[in-house]
Amino acid sequence: MTDRHHLLVHGGTFAAVGDGGDISGVRGGGSSPDGLFVRDARHLSRWQLTVDGAVPEALSPVADGDTARCVLVPRGGRQEPPACTLFREQAVGDGSFVESLRVTSNRPVPTTVRLAVTADADFTDQFELRSDYRTYTKTGATRRREILDDGVEFTYQRAEWRSCTTVTADPAPDGVEETGTGARRLVWTLELEPHGTAELTLRVMARPHGDKRARRVPSSPAALNQKLLSLEGEFVEGIAFPTGWPELAAACARGLADLASLQVPATGPDGEELRVPAAGAPWFLTLLGRDALLTSLFALPYRPQLAAATLPALAATQATETGAASVAQPGKIVHEVRHGELAHFGQVPYGRYYGSVDATPLFLVLLGAYVEHTGDLPLARRLEPHARAAIGWMLDHGGLTSRGYLVYRADQGGLANQNWKDSPGAICGADGARAGGPVMAAGAQGYAYDALRRTAWVARTVWEDETYAALLEQAAADLRDRFQRDFWMPDRTFPALALDGEGRQVDALASDAGHLLWSGLLDKEYGELVGRRLLEPDFFSGWGVRTLAAGQAAYHPLSYHRGSVWPHDNALITLGLARYGLHDEARAVAHGLVDAATATGHRLPEVLAGYGRETHGEPVPYPHACVREARSAAAPLALLTAVGGA
Repeated sequence: MTDRHHLLVHGGTFAAVGDGGDISGVRGGGSSPDGLFVRDARHLSRWQLTVDGAVPEALSPVADGDTARCVLVPRGGRQEPPACTLFREQAVGDGSFVESLRVTSNRPVPTTVRLAVTADADFTDQFELRSDYRTYTKTGATRRREILDDGVEFTYQRAEWRSCTTVTADPAPDGVEETGTGARRLVWTLELEPHGTAELTLRVMARPHGDKRARRVPSSPAALNQKLLSLEGEFVEGIAFPTGWPELAAACARGLADLASLQVPATGPDGEELRVPAAGAPWFLTLLGRDALLTSLFALPYRPQLAAATLPALAATQATETGAASVAQPGKIVHEVRHGELAHFGQVPYGRYYGSVDATPLFLVLLGAYVEHTGDLPLARRLEPHARAAIGWMLDHGGLTSRGYLVYRADQGGLANQNWKDSPGAICGADGARAGGPVMAAGAQGYAYDALRRTAWVARTVWEDETYAALLEQAAADLRDRFQRDFWMPDRTFPALALDGEGRQVDALASDAGHLLWSGLLDKEYGELVGRRLLEPDFFSGWGVRTLAAGQAAYHPLSYHRGSVWPHDNALITLGLARYGLHDEARAVAHGLVDAATATGHRLPEVLAGYGRETHGEPVPYPHACVREARSAAAPLALLTAVGGA
């Protein structure tokens, strides 16, 4: 057995299982947590199958897909062929996990097989499983196990917080045994006829704290898989994919199917139930403002319902007052929403965390683009107070009026960087030195410019407020003039990555310049220079544009934001190149990304390593990337918008 994890995702639920379908109970580290997770909590921490007291061998290990299927046999040798074969199938639903087991005898005589599944639920918060190895005190927390007629129930309680996981089986186990570790072992003694077969179905229902919905666990993995396939089909149906570029068509279809499985529940300003794109699995299966907004923008021409849900969901979580721990300020759009125990008790700041300088302008960009594309005037009127509050934040707390730019400061309890490159050290000079003091990131200024212009259009055409529209247009024009004066580096004919707290240029050559093309912030002459520069070999790896150009001291091909290749970053760049009429360059980036997707089963991961195609004929994976990520899933749709079927 290897330590690989295979992800099964459905809405706000995911499971990470090994090659043989087991959950080992590993506490964390690495690229994927191990277990069944619902609303940021691990509801199965152990799920281990044994045959006659031993872990079977994976004859046909789990392959990637929406259902985990594998074939197992008891361990043995050539002179001792296995007495039976086990066919294991697993799937996840909304708060549920279902497994079917078929045991077939390979002997011509009656055979007895002792089957057992060891289960446990530790209810660990997902933040405890991160590789930073932080620990959190949980005073008064208790766990209970209750034996049921057909299984076992695990319960966790800490003050008012209560979670539950119920495991049931059909047929019921012959017994439920204690293991000495807190886990419980469900045991069956199967009497198999010559070459006979026995079947078992195990169902797991997770009830996270605060979830009062009446739900039923589906009857089988096949039933769950059919439901997910139907949902995926709805997302793909009716879209005209390019017939002359089948690889792009396949990437679009795969991306839409992934977006279908990444929809998580949210509520709107009036309490209405919504489904919005989660950021990605495994670590970010929740609403992240920036991620949901960019995903919805990419998908807007094809699936506008994503934007129609994302906008009111973010309006409902918009900050109305100042909060130091959450970095909240009136009018600011949320960065991250979490539902776990640690967020509930304030041990992490991410229950509603506002550490993003760019979610607020992107909210306005999406609102303007959505109204322009759909003509949905009622939503534009309904969200007018939220949009005006967002503009107010940009001008006041955001820094446009006082500093001339959107500004963020490192948050000691949360994120040091609050633009899309949010890892420590991501905003740096060419020599790798980190920017100090309040930071003015280039890309965020482009989003602010676009937000001002689009909101001016909505104000004039929908809200009928000409004075407000004119004020916003003037603010946008002033921002554009300031930016080209302060950020442009004449000696490098390229914009700085940021300005530091003293207003000095942070001079790393970075892909964020392509976002300025997407937002239209640069004059045509500057835009064309930037666009062509992004296609030079130090930037363009052959699979996409690197986050930092190679050859700089700060560059590292396996750094999260200092040399890697991000599909969503490249989707924005491609849209920007097309906007400035650089169609050959746009096609080059699009073909690189589509080739990368083709090499990885038509699915683009969150991020790729920055190694060049001329020395590595296959894209090199980034070791800790989200396998399913909403922005990457939607990126092929942005490529389709930018270059069509070329």
